[in-house]
Amino acid sequence: MIAPAPVLKFTPYQKIVIALIAVLQFTVVLDFMVMSPLSDFLIKALSITPAQFGLVVSSYAFSAGISGILAAGFADKYDRKKMLLFFYTGFVLGTFFCGVANTYPLLLFARIVTGIFGGVIGAIGMAIITDLFEINQRGRVMGFTQMAFAASQILGIPISLLIANKWGWNMPFLVIVVFSIVLGVLVMLLMKPVDKHLALHSETRALAHLWNTIRTKRYQTGFITTALLSIGGFMLMPFGSVFAVNNLGVDPNDLFIIFFATGVSSIVIMPLIGRLSDRYDKLKIFTFGSLWAIFMVLVYTNLGQLPLWQVITCNILLFVGIMSRIVPSTVMVSSIPEMKDRGAFMSVMGSLQQLAGGVASVVAGLIVHQETTSSPLENFDVLGIVVAVCIIATIYGLYRVDRLIKQKS
Repeated sequence: MIAPAPVLKFTPYQKIVIALIAVLQFTVVLDFMVMSPLSDFLIKALSITPAQFGLVVSSYAFSAGISGILAAGFADKYDRKKMLLFFYTGFVLGTFFCGVANTYPLLLFARIVTGIFGGVIGAIGMAIITDLFEINQRGRVMGFTQMAFAASQILGIPISLLIANKWGWNMPFLVIVVFSIVLGVLVMLLMKPVDKHLALHSETRALAHLWNTIRTKRYQTGFITTALLSIGGFMLMPFGSVFAVNNLGVDPNDLFIIFFATGVSSIVIMPLIGRLSDRYDKLKIFTFGSLWAIFMVLVYTNLGQLPLWQVITCNILLFVGIMSRIVPSTVMVSSIPEMKDRGAFMSVMGSLQQLAGGVASVVAGLIVHQETTSSPLENFDVLGIVVAVCIIATIYGLYRVDRLIKQKS
């Protein structure tokens, strides 16, 4: 039996960095995730189809993907803190445009702007984490930072839904803007420069650095696995609230209860998975979470009208599987690149996440169908089967990543 790895403690400054990146991720994740619970509001308010809504969601992903590729060549040429602040400023401006948009074309434009800047932030944060924390610390760090998903569900999404019900779907974006400005100032004041990688970076041409990163074979395995993870993870998300309202019979006013309960459960699960990932085999944890996710996806996408408590229970069980995959896979894939290539690798990885997520949203919008804005969502069960197949493919991809990490060590 393999003995568990020792648990390394965090320094006070590391704890500050974890808190800053976690809260920063909260704002970015909330901006993206709030689109799903607001889907029913948006489809009815703007009189758009599910396919058009899928395009709104994917426009963020596609613009983020393209931006990440363009930024990858420069990602290791500058202080990561400065890069973080630059893109976060653009993200705040894009979110503001979402808050003042009043037509479908304007909202589409606003999501593109937000994606250009917001989609790169996660990659920069990952590069900072990998630079500042040892591999046996990163599981716990990822557990805390990925709690941004949980926090967005516990605080952000329920509050956003309440705000949207009272003041309209635009207002949640403006609230995010105010909160993000305060956070940006704190990052500027409290985070130290992150520039040790500059001493190792030898390639001065941005395009050459990008090309060298992309063509490295062991990096390509990480890129492909990341894309598969995103396709499986994004397909159900855009139409979650539409399915809940029109198929499961959930009152729109009760949506916030579902997201709140799921978020509370995630707060418990994510740190636990992070700690387990630091001590035990990450691939085994990921595989178990994936098998559970497949089972729950197939169950959830075939549900009919249920009492609210049963919908909440199924939602929680589904997210247990999804969240159990995120932490170990992120730690493993982020361990592939050398420090000198880490910024470029993370940017390309982030781009692939967004592009794959965009493709997934578009495909999902083409698979599902809705006769009217209040009729049941059709073919959601077919979408569940597609997601299950993607999850199976991802298990094999992460197995290959695990082999690369062991060869490297």
